Amino acid sequence: MNAAPSIQKLLDELERLPGVGPKSAQRIAYYILNTDSSQALRLADAIHEVKEQVCFCQICFNYAEGDACDICSSAARDQGQICVVSEPKDIAPIERTGVFEGVYHVLHGALSPMDGIGPDELKIAELLRRLSSQEVTEVIIATNPNVEGEATAAYLARLIRPLGVRVTRPASGLPVGGDLEYADEVTLGRAMEGRLEI
Repeated sequence: MNAAPSIQKLLDELERLPGVGPKSAQRIAYYILNTDSSQALRLADAIHEVKEQVCFCQICFNYAEGDACDICSSAARDQGQICVVSEPKDIAPIERTGVFEGVYHVLHGALSPMDGIGPDELKIAELLRRLSSQEVTEVIIATNPNVEGEATAAYLARLIRPLGVRVTRPASGLPVGGDLEYADEVTLGRAMEGRLEI
């Protein structure tokens, strides 16, 4: 397609987004072109604002707009239960279940030696520091049920168990090879409630 340079630039940028192919990029681009300027500018402002204001929580490494995220800051959360996830996006589906009332720790990945991701590339040392500095009774390792997630869970369990902290994993019900972000709330809620010692 021969588009004006500014349209082509927008199409190229949209196609870089995950899950957006050429046809979707074209639909989004033409929607933006055909909408009023104020709506397009609100979208641009929202993108700019999120890039300027959002950082990582200094406690759990979830997204935050200050030193601590809303979950870590909440007095209603059980600080004695830490749910370990691979990515910040994995927190939302667990929160939607309404079952878990503890706090989180985000590793920012999973062990994958083939991709050069070892323990030093993840937030594992920070997790161990949290376990030594606060009264934690249980660590739930909710990494994805795939090869990397299982390897990460086994590695963490070996590190944490000697500290006298209970280590669990969500029960069956999550498909092997699946991602937490795609699990339905009922299945994930039951898996969290029926978690198993590892």
